[in-house]
Amino acid sequence: MARRREKRSSTPESLKRRKDGDESLSQEPDSDRRLITIFVIFFIVIPVISMVVYKVKFVDQVVIETDSSIRNKGIVKTDINFKEIITEHSKTLENSSIRHFDYPVLAYITPWNSKGYDIAKIYNSKFTHLSPVWYDLKSQGNGLVLEGRHNADKGWIQELRSKGNALILPRVVLEAIPGELLRKKKLREKAINLIVTECKEMEYDGIVLESWSRWAGYGVLHDPDMRKMALQFVKQLGETLHSTSSPRNNQQHMQFMYVVGPPHSENLQMYDFGPEDLQFLKDSVDGFSLMTYDFSNPQNPGPNSPLKWIDLTLKLLLGSSNNIDSNLARKVLLGINFYGNDFVISGDSGGGGAITGRDYLALLEKHKPTLHWDKESGEHLFMYRDDKNIKHAVFYPTLMSILLRLENARLWGIGISIWEIGQGLNYFFHLL
Repeated sequence: MARRREKRSSTPESLKRRKDGDESLSQEPDSDRRLITIFVIFFIVIPVISMVVYKVKFVDQVVIETDSSIRNKGIVKTDINFKEIITEHSKTLENSSIRHFDYPVLAYITPWNSKGYDIAKIYNSKFTHLSPVWYDLKSQGNGLVLEGRHNADKGWIQELRSKGNALILPRVVLEAIPGELLRKKKLREKAINLIVTECKEMEYDGIVLESWSRWAGYGVLHDPDMRKMALQFVKQLGETLHSTSSPRNNQQHMQFMYVVGPPHSENLQMYDFGPEDLQFLKDSVDGFSLMTYDFSNPQNPGPNSPLKWIDLTLKLLLGSSNNIDSNLARKVLLGINFYGNDFVISGDSGGGGAITGRDYLALLEKHKPTLHWDKESGEHLFMYRDDKNIKHAVFYPTLMSILLRLENARLWGIGISIWEIGQGLNYFFHLL
């Protein structure tokens, strides 16, 4: 199973709540029915129509903009055959420095999928930011400790910098007990000092911070005062990094990316990261890494990141794609998964979980399945039965599913963040 960051609360459960809510709303008075109709038009019908228009108008253009090595082979399509994937997936580019996606690209690399380290070197110029998953900031007695320097590979960083200009921003997960950290000024200052000092000593270009999902899990974001302190801490960290010169270039400041989960429903909850938070932090954060994946899980199997859900999420954060602040939008990085899921869909209970590209290829080799294109989600899937005759459904990215998301990001004027490149197939990077 592919290891990933801890998941946010299950979106399928929120989807079920929305469905249950729709059933109860159907019994409301006529005035409420009219409100529901307006809601449906603006939040469901219009996005669907927009996607249809997009598919009709832009698909041909997108294929033209991809690398010729895959365009000429005609493998970016919905009716892909498993043999084509097996044959073409490992191909690399003769010229890997050309970028096709001209918005920011943040790529995560994890120590437990070491292939990502090699991919980062080969396709360095495809990325603007690289984030090795190395650090955890934890509570220790009455203080704090930053763990993870033993993961850092200075030789790898030097090789990356000799090959391209991608900035190195290691990820820091804030695991410190939030109730203590956020309430105590000295602890907040200590946390910021630990992070900035590590960046200076290791000559990083900044960091990626993940804390919002942790704080939500602890319940601190349900308290308005604690929520304000949480935002103030993020803002203070960003301002401190921005006031610190980059160790490699005194003319530039350190950069700060912040990880946020997508809203859980159309009605934002206290613990959701919303548009007001985006506005509050926009000057102190260089990019918001949006976790638009893990839509499904073993209890609710299905697609990884449906297109309609992506558009609803972006609409909640940025408003209409026709009337948004382009400078702010560019800081939003649409999360794209390079992992997949192998779900058990028969029997008394669900099962299965995340798979890497290697796992996916092994399944293709063994079962020789027929791949099906799901128009609603914009993803490919296939079914198979294992040695115990248990039925499985496999959802894993393909060139077409990734391309649709890249073009969707381009239409919104936003960047992308990839979780994570060690789990993908080589020819995915031809699209970038």
